[in-house]
Amino acid sequence: FTVSRSFPLYLEGNAAFTRYDPTFIATNGTETRELPTKWTTVTATVGAGWDFRLAPELVLRPIANFTYGHMESDLSAAVRIIEGETNREISFLENGHLNALGLGGSLMLDYEHYRRDHEIDIEVRFTNIYLQSIPGTSEGVKGSEMAQNLNFWSRWRAPIGLTAFHRPVRYVAEFTYSYYFGNQDDVLGFNHLCSLGGGFELDVSAYPIFITRVRLMGRYRYGENVSGWTIGLGISF
Repeated sequence: FTVSRSFPLYLEGNAAFTRYDPTFIATNGTETRELPTKWTTVTATVGAGWDFRLAPELVLRPIANFTYGHMESDLSAAVRIIEGETNREISFLENGHLNALGLGGSLMLDYEHYRRDHEIDIEVRFTNIYLQSIPGTSEGVKGSEMAQNLNFWSRWRAPIGLTAFHRPVRYVAEFTYSYYFGNQDDVLGFNHLCSLGGGFELDVSAYPIFITRVRLMGRYRYGENVSGWTIGLGISF
């Protein structure tokens, strides 16, 4: 959010907890074996920027970003418990966790067109963050990386003719396109990703609470050799 037009300080932040449960297949040509692996990731990013207004509805926004990430497999968590109880090191399993810090920035072009019968939001953003592993990272996964991506995000809102909480109920349509540069292509297996979304939004700003809007959204995402869907609940402040 931007504090105000008279003091256009922009602040952002996000935190995420993700749980992965993939299964790898190991084979020697004649026999195959499934290797179940589970790991947990916790990430947080904060940013601060400044809005330079190019037109009444268009701003250019440079942003400084700082990020932290921690990833740990269930196996490595169990290893530390075993080592603590037995005072013995199990070095061959010490590659199950990663701590990383990131510092960089983003440049965003933000268009906001708000009218009574419709609202349009469009953002084009380039992000460049240098990531570096920090102490506490397993030896096999220490390193650094420059994470770069270009993102186009758009959202259309319009009333559906119904009222709830003394405000119009809106339908919401979204389209997002992301392009990943450098080694991220090799890691992800694709270099671009699209998302189509739709849902409904309730405006609760008539009530004295810190939440202004609530959205229920379904999204279909697709790219090279990958596709999937999500259902999410979003809030605005």
